[in-house]
Amino acid sequence: MATKKRVVITGLGVIAPNALDIPSFTEAIQNGVSGIQHFPELEALKFSCQVGGVPPVSEEHKRTYFTELQLRNFNSSGILYGVMAGIDAMKDSGLSTKSDRPNWDLGIVFGTGTSGVDKFRESIYKVDNKNVRRLGSTAVAQTMASGISAYLGGMLGAANMVTTNSSACATGTEAVLMGYERIACGKATQMLCGSTSDHGPYLWGGFDAMKVITYKHNDSPTEASRPMSANASGFVPGSGAGALVLESLESAQARGATIYAEILGGHVNSGGQRNGGSMTAPNSEAVQRCIKKALEDSEVLAENIDYINGHLTATSKDPVEIKNWCEALNRRGADFPLINSLKGMVGHCLAASGSVEIVSTILQMHHSFVFPNVNCEDIHPEITQLIAKERIPTKKVSAEINTAIKASFGFGDVNACVIFGKI
Repeated sequence: MATKKRVVITGLGVIAPNALDIPSFTEAIQNGVSGIQHFPELEALKFSCQVGGVPPVSEEHKRTYFTELQLRNFNSSGILYGVMAGIDAMKDSGLSTKSDRPNWDLGIVFGTGTSGVDKFRESIYKVDNKNVRRLGSTAVAQTMASGISAYLGGMLGAANMVTTNSSACATGTEAVLMGYERIACGKATQMLCGSTSDHGPYLWGGFDAMKVITYKHNDSPTEASRPMSANASGFVPGSGAGALVLESLESAQARGATIYAEILGGHVNSGGQRNGGSMTAPNSEAVQRCIKKALEDSEVLAENIDYINGHLTATSKDPVEIKNWCEALNRRGADFPLINSLKGMVGHCLAASGSVEIVSTILQMHHSFVFPNVNCEDIHPEITQLIAKERIPTKKVSAEINTAIKASFGFGDVNACVIFGKI
C-alpha cells in the first residue's frame, strides 16, 4: 500500500460578516467583534428573526475580483463570496491565480447549500412574465449547484478534480477532507477547498418558519447569537465563505511556502436518522463515532487535543454537543480542551460555516490565541456540570495550540470532523 502524502495548509481566505480579509478577520475574532445586524427588510416581511450576518461587500470591492462583463446580470451572493475567498486564499498561498494553460496539479472542492437563490427567483419571474429570452446567458451558471467551483475553476485554470459538495452545515468541513484525501493519495498537488452561502429572505425564510432562529434580539443584534449560553434562544442566520489552499508537504517545502498547519486526518459519517437522529437533529452515537474515527485516522490521542472549534449553534442542542465531545474524548471538568464557537460573532453561516470556522481555527493555531466566546457569560448549567467554566473563555487568551479538532453537524444527520497539527 502506497504511503499517504502529508498535506498542509498554505493559503487562507475569508469573507465574513465581521471582516473581508484575513488580517481584518484575525483582529475581529481576537477582539470579539460581531458582524450581526438588524435588517429592516426582514422586519417589513414580518420575519420573527430580523437580524443576521451579511458580509459588507461594496460594489467597488466586487470589482477587484470580477470584470464588468462578469458582473453583467450577476446576482449570486454565494458565488460572489466564494470567488472572493478562493482568490484571496490562492494569493495568500503564493500560487499563481492566472494561467494560460490548464493547471493539471490544481483541483477545487468548493461546497454550497444553495446557489443563486435571488437569481433563481429573478429567473422564475421572467419565465412567468414570458420574458424567458431576457434571462441572460449566465442564469444557468449562477443557479447550478456547481456554479461556485465552475467560476473558480475557470478563473484559476484549475484542471484537476473541480467539483462542488453539499452536506448542509457540514459542507465546508467535508470539502476540506475531500481535498485532503485527493492530495494524500497522490492524485493532486494542490486543492482549493472551502464553502459558501447565500443570504437573504428567500434562503432564511424556511428557518424562520421552522422557529429555530432567535426572535428575542431584534433590538440588540450583537447580543443575538449566544452559543452555550443559558439564554440561547435559537441561531442567527449568517452568510459568507471560507477558503483554504491545501498542498502536499513536499510541494510546499520545495517552493518555500508559508505553512499554517498540517491536516492530520478526519472522518465523515451519517447517523442514518436513527436513534434520535432526524432530518434536523444529530444522532449522538454517530457524532461520537465521527470524532473517535477522526482521532483514529489522524493517529492522535484524545488527551493530546488542545483546542476544539465547536459547531455550537446557540440552540438547545449545545449541551448535547458538549456531552458528545466529553464522551468521544473521555475528558471532562478542568481536563477538557479549550473550546469556543465563532457563531457568537458571525451567526450560523450555514453551508459556509465549516470553512469559515476552520479558517478561524487555523489562525488561532498560527498566532497562538483562543478567541473569546461572546455572549456566553451565563454558560448553560448543563454544560458547566460537564466541563469547567474556564475551558470556555469569554476573553481572548494566549494559548499554544499544537493539535486542534473541528467538527460540523448538518441537517440530514451528517457529520464531519477534521484534526489539525502545528508543523
